[in-house]
Amino acid sequence: MHRGKGMKFVGDSRVPAERKPNIPKDYSEYPGKTEAFWPNFLLKEWMVGAVFLIGYLCLTVAHPSPLERVADPTDTSYIPLPDWYFLFLYQLLKYTYASGPYNVIGAIVIPGLAFGSLLLAPFIDRGPERRPSKRPLATGFMLLALASMVFLTWQAAAHHDWKAAERQGKIVAQVNIDKESEGYKIYKAKGCINCHGAELSGGAGAPALIDTGLKPEEVAKIAKNGKGNMPAGIFKGTDDELKKLSEFIAGLQSK
Repeated sequence: MHRGKGMKFVGDSRVPAERKPNIPKDYSEYPGKTEAFWPNFLLKEWMVGAVFLIGYLCLTVAHPSPLERVADPTDTSYIPLPDWYFLFLYQLLKYTYASGPYNVIGAIVIPGLAFGSLLLAPFIDRGPERRPSKRPLATGFMLLALASMVFLTWQAAAHHDWKAAERQGKIVAQVNIDKESEGYKIYKAKGCINCHGAELSGGAGAPALIDTGLKPEEVAKIAKNGKGNMPAGIFKGTDDELKKLSEFIAGLQSK
């Protein structure tokens, strides 16, 4: 083989032979049609983002997040409600075959199948078309998922007792409670704690027992005869226990 034969050199036009300084192009020839990414375009993006961010911060200051009272683990009447973006799962767990003994189906199986189908969507429908009408499988799955989420969210919101939720989450005055006193022990032993809570801050349908403004005689009368959602004769105890309980509740005043 002669020298130089049998070997060819191929040049790549994408690699410049000469290094040139990275100078932005002059866009003055195309006014209003294009612009440099840095700093012109990026500066506009930052300015728009800053306006929305300041507006969002002003909205949070003007309308702060609604807070509820301190969580009371002894309040068995409290009905929790998740945020709106989880309401469809919350509603799903109310149905017969997704709750109780079938809780695994509603909490793991059905959501797992739904999100798993989204992960498999690119492998199931591999068509190049971008129009929804020409991709019926992907479009059908997406519309079905969207319709299910909207329907379940609406059902959860429509059948929730919002007035009861507002009452049970209402922030009430706090007071230092002597849990070693005889009055509190009677309050706990007679089951009052189940409705009014360990901190006597009330629950769903049960009012708070702080700052009632009632005299001991009036408290005793309500304990015997009932009032509102509280039925008559619910207190089971001696007159001496009723007296100590009434004096304890009447003396609960916030500072």
